[in-house]
Amino acid sequence: MTGVSDMWGQARDRLPGMTARLRDLVGCESPPGAAGQLAACADLLENWGNAALGRPARRVWLDGLPHLLWPAVHQRVLLLGHYDTVWPPGTVRDWPFAVTGTVATGPGVCDMKAGIVQMLAAVELLPDPSQVGFLLTCDEESGSPASRPLIEQQAARSGAVLVGEPSTESGHVKIARKGGSVYRVTVRGRAAHAGVEPHRGVNAGVELAHQLLGVGTLAADGTSVTPTVLTAGTMTNVVPEVAVMHVDVRAWSRDELHRVDDALRALVPRLPGASIVVEGGVNRYPMPEAVARPLLHQAQAVTAELGLPAIDGTYAAGASDANFTAALGVPTLDGLGGVGGHPHARGEYVDLARAPERVALLTGLIRRLLAARDHPLTALAP
Repeated sequence: MTGVSDMWGQARDRLPGMTARLRDLVGCESPPGAAGQLAACADLLENWGNAALGRPARRVWLDGLPHLLWPAVHQRVLLLGHYDTVWPPGTVRDWPFAVTGTVATGPGVCDMKAGIVQMLAAVELLPDPSQVGFLLTCDEESGSPASRPLIEQQAARSGAVLVGEPSTESGHVKIARKGGSVYRVTVRGRAAHAGVEPHRGVNAGVELAHQLLGVGTLAADGTSVTPTVLTAGTMTNVVPEVAVMHVDVRAWSRDELHRVDDALRALVPRLPGASIVVEGGVNRYPMPEAVARPLLHQAQAVTAELGLPAIDGTYAAGASDANFTAALGVPTLDGLGGVGGHPHARGEYVDLARAPERVALLTGLIRRLLAARDHPLTALAP
């Protein structure tokens, strides 16, 4: 690459501005499904993105929620991220953004507001971002139910997808992810007075307990099947008529996801008079290593050329929107965001000292892909 010898230094110069942006972005709460707060956060991001890309965003409303898209006419690279977090409204009041040494904490700082700030900084270092698309969704933490078609549409018209989800704590990127399924298992029984005539009822809670223990046996080596949210009953003196169990499934292969899916749909009640309804299914297929490995090689070439810390690729048990783009066969590299850890926990953090190197890496990788003679794919030979 030419003209990039001081890219790391340019990124270091931007660290104070990136830290200020991250403070503002974490302070602008973006809880799942909260249209008003998501729209306020979108306002902030739209202003930053418009200035960085030199063109206006399209605000795409899907199911009442605002997603931000800066499409490129000839889109060779798509930067992908999400600005929603898992944290409920008001979290920032008792857990505000804070910096101790080089470590920043706060709700959503790792997953993935630091990644957004770094992607914006990388775009600003590009001499010409006209062939770079940028998509920020706001329902990823809910499974991307509305934004998935938009993500797939933009990925399909791109040569490569670079995802700003957090890296590992050591700074490695993510080249494979488990696929995931989500289910709602509803048990229906029959209500009765719990003290006077419980024998006339069919206890949905007891039936659910049987099913919960059975579902746990579906886990296998590398495949997790985890009952999560459980509800049953309405009053302490009423035999529960309805009980509900949510089940989270993660697996490295499509076959495993389908094996568990078939088993859940074949659940049979244990108590006479009880019934079971299973809703949901496969949400994301696994992200295979094959779609990421060529991009990893390019990223490693960038780190060597710029004198950045070496990186490697790792497998991630969690899913992201990279699963969607990878399933289309579009070259995808994930984990290019903040270096930090403990996402979805009160201890989530990012190391600000490593933000400049990540910006330099992302900028160099984009430039490398854009410099390919005809199409980013031509840059991906090992």
